[in-house]
Amino acid sequence: MKPAKEPVTQAVRVLRAAGVAFAGHPYTYVAGGGTAQFAREIGVDEHLVIKTLVMEDEQRQPMLVLMHGDRQVSTQALARAIGAKRIAPCDPKVADRHSGYQVGGTSPFGTRRTMPVYCEQGIAELPRLYINGGKRGYIISMATADLLRVLQPALVSMAV
Repeated sequence: MKPAKEPVTQAVRVLRAAGVAFAGHPYTYVAGGGTAQFAREIGVDEHLVIKTLVMEDEQRQPMLVLMHGDRQVSTQALARAIGAKRIAPCDPKVADRHSGYQVGGTSPFGTRRTMPVYCEQGIAELPRLYINGGKRGYIISMATADLLRVLQPALVSMAV
Protein backbone atom coordinates (compact mmCIF):
# COMPACT_ATOMS: atom_id res chain seq x y z
CA MET A 1 0.00 0.00 0.00
CA LYS A 2 1.29 3.42 -1.03
CA PRO A 3 1.57 6.12 1.67
CA ALA A 4 -1.01 8.90 1.42
CA LYS A 5 0.15 11.71 -0.82
CA GLU A 6 0.70 14.86 1.18
CA PRO A 7 -1.21 17.96 0.08
CA VAL A 8 0.43 20.92 -1.62
CA THR A 9 -1.43 23.79 -0.01
CA GLN A 10 -0.78 27.51 -0.28
CA ALA A 11 1.02 27.24 3.09
CA VAL A 12 3.34 24.55 1.70
CA ARG A 13 4.07 26.71 -1.35
CA VAL A 14 4.95 29.71 0.85
CA LEU A 15 7.24 27.64 3.07
CA ARG A 16 9.02 26.08 0.08
CA ALA A 17 9.51 29.51 -1.50
CA ALA A 18 11.00 30.77 1.78
CA GLY A 19 13.42 27.82 1.93
CA VAL A 20 11.90 26.42 5.13
CA ALA A 21 12.61 22.78 5.99
CA PHE A 22 9.46 21.13 7.34
CA ALA A 23 7.90 17.70 7.72
CA GLY A 24 4.28 16.89 6.95
CA HIS A 25 2.12 14.92 9.37
CA PRO A 26 -1.22 13.80 7.92
CA TYR A 27 -3.65 12.70 10.64
CA THR A 28 -7.31 11.80 11.02
CA TYR A 29 -9.26 15.05 11.26
CA VAL A 30 -12.11 14.92 13.77
CA ALA A 31 -14.47 17.92 13.95
CA GLY A 32 -13.92 19.56 17.32
CA GLY A 33 -10.86 17.39 18.02
CA GLY A 34 -8.45 20.27 17.64
CA THR A 35 -4.84 20.11 18.75
CA ALA A 36 -5.60 17.38 21.32
CA GLN A 37 -6.69 14.99 18.53
CA PHE A 38 -3.44 15.47 16.62
CA ALA A 39 -1.27 15.27 19.77
CA ARG A 40 -2.89 11.97 20.81
CA GLU A 41 -2.72 10.42 17.34
CA ILE A 42 0.90 11.38 16.63
CA GLY A 43 2.13 11.10 20.23
CA VAL A 44 3.45 14.61 20.89
CA ASP A 45 2.92 17.06 23.75
CA GLU A 46 -0.10 19.25 22.95
CA HIS A 47 1.87 22.28 24.20
CA LEU A 48 4.05 21.97 21.04
CA VAL A 49 1.02 21.98 18.74
CA ILE A 50 0.19 25.55 17.80
CA LYS A 51 -3.33 26.63 16.90
CA THR A 52 -3.96 29.41 14.40
CA LEU A 53 -6.98 31.54 15.28
CA VAL A 54 -8.56 34.31 13.21
CA MET A 55 -9.79 37.08 15.49
CA GLU A 56 -10.94 40.66 15.01
CA ASP A 57 -10.86 43.93 16.89
CA GLU A 58 -13.77 46.27 17.59
CA GLN A 59 -13.45 47.72 14.07
CA ARG A 60 -13.70 44.19 12.61
CA GLN A 61 -10.08 44.28 11.47
CA PRO A 62 -8.85 40.67 11.31
CA MET A 63 -5.67 39.29 12.82
CA LEU A 64 -4.00 35.91 13.22
CA VAL A 65 -3.33 34.69 16.74
CA LEU A 66 -0.95 31.80 17.45
CA MET A 67 -1.39 29.93 20.74
CA HIS A 68 -0.18 26.71 22.37
CA GLY A 69 -2.69 23.93 21.82
CA ASP A 70 -3.16 23.34 25.53
CA ARG A 71 -3.76 27.01 26.39
CA GLN A 72 -6.47 29.61 25.71
CA VAL A 73 -6.14 33.19 24.49
CA SER A 74 -6.90 35.97 26.96
CA THR A 75 -8.60 38.37 24.55
CA GLN A 76 -8.37 41.07 27.25
CA ALA A 77 -4.60 40.69 27.52
CA LEU A 78 -4.24 40.71 23.73
CA ALA A 79 -6.44 43.80 23.38
CA ARG A 80 -4.42 45.62 26.05
CA ALA A 81 -1.12 44.64 24.40
CA ILE A 82 -2.11 45.92 20.96
CA GLY A 83 -4.12 48.96 22.05
CA ALA A 84 -7.53 47.65 21.00
CA LYS A 85 -10.75 48.04 22.98
CA ARG A 86 -11.97 44.52 22.25
CA ILE A 87 -10.77 41.33 20.55
CA ALA A 88 -13.09 38.46 19.65
CA PRO A 89 -12.90 35.33 17.51
CA CYS A 90 -14.24 35.77 13.97
CA ASP A 91 -17.33 33.89 12.91
CA PRO A 92 -16.04 30.73 11.14
CA LYS A 93 -17.37 31.82 7.72
CA VAL A 94 -15.73 35.23 8.10
CA ALA A 95 -12.48 33.58 9.24
CA ASP A 96 -12.57 31.34 6.14
CA ARG A 97 -12.96 34.39 3.88
CA HIS A 98 -10.06 36.25 5.52
CA SER A 99 -7.65 33.31 5.58
CA GLY A 100 -8.63 31.37 2.47
CA TYR A 101 -8.60 28.21 4.59
CA GLN A 102 -11.38 26.26 6.32
CA VAL A 103 -11.59 26.59 10.10
CA GLY A 104 -9.86 23.47 11.42
CA GLY A 105 -7.32 23.76 8.61
CA THR A 106 -6.17 27.36 9.02
CA SER A 107 -2.47 27.96 8.52
CA PRO A 108 -0.77 31.29 9.24
CA PHE A 109 1.23 30.85 6.03
CA GLY A 110 -0.16 31.88 2.66
CA THR A 111 -3.38 33.46 3.83
CA ARG A 112 -5.67 35.08 1.27
CA ARG A 113 -5.53 38.40 3.11
CA THR A 114 -2.44 39.83 4.76
CA MET A 115 -3.16 40.22 8.47
CA PRO A 116 -1.05 41.13 11.50
CA VAL A 117 0.17 38.05 13.39
CA TYR A 118 0.28 37.92 17.19
CA CYS A 119 2.13 35.02 18.77
CA GLU A 120 2.06 33.91 22.41
CA GLN A 121 5.59 34.77 23.58
CA GLY A 122 6.17 31.30 25.07
CA ILE A 123 6.01 29.80 21.58
CA ALA A 124 9.23 31.62 20.64
CA GLU A 125 11.06 29.57 23.31
CA LEU A 126 10.20 26.22 21.68
CA PRO A 127 12.94 24.70 19.50
CA ARG A 128 10.41 23.00 17.20
CA LEU A 129 6.65 23.20 16.81
CA TYR A 130 3.69 21.65 15.00
CA ILE A 131 1.26 23.92 13.13
CA ASN A 132 -1.50 23.54 10.55
CA GLY A 133 -0.29 23.04 7.00
CA GLY A 134 -3.37 24.56 5.37
CA LYS A 135 -5.77 21.63 5.27
CA ARG A 136 -7.87 19.78 7.80
CA GLY A 137 -5.95 16.67 8.80
CA TYR A 138 -2.53 18.04 7.84
CA ILE A 139 0.00 19.43 10.35
CA ILE A 140 3.59 20.39 9.62
CA SER A 141 6.52 20.44 12.01
CA MET A 142 9.24 23.01 11.67
CA ALA A 143 11.88 24.93 13.58
CA THR A 144 10.33 27.77 15.56
CA ALA A 145 13.05 30.09 14.26
CA ASP A 146 11.72 29.57 10.72
CA LEU A 147 8.16 30.44 11.78
CA LEU A 148 9.43 33.63 13.43
CA ARG A 149 11.53 34.53 10.37
CA VAL A 150 8.73 34.01 7.83
CA LEU A 151 5.78 35.46 9.78
CA GLN A 152 7.61 38.11 11.85
CA PRO A 153 4.84 38.05 14.47
CA ALA A 154 4.47 40.41 17.39
CA LEU A 155 5.20 38.42 20.57
CA VAL A 156 2.52 38.96 23.21
CA SER A 157 1.85 37.48 26.65
CA MET A 158 -1.80 36.37 26.29
CA ALA A 159 -2.02 32.75 27.48
CA VAL A 160 -4.58 31.64 30.04
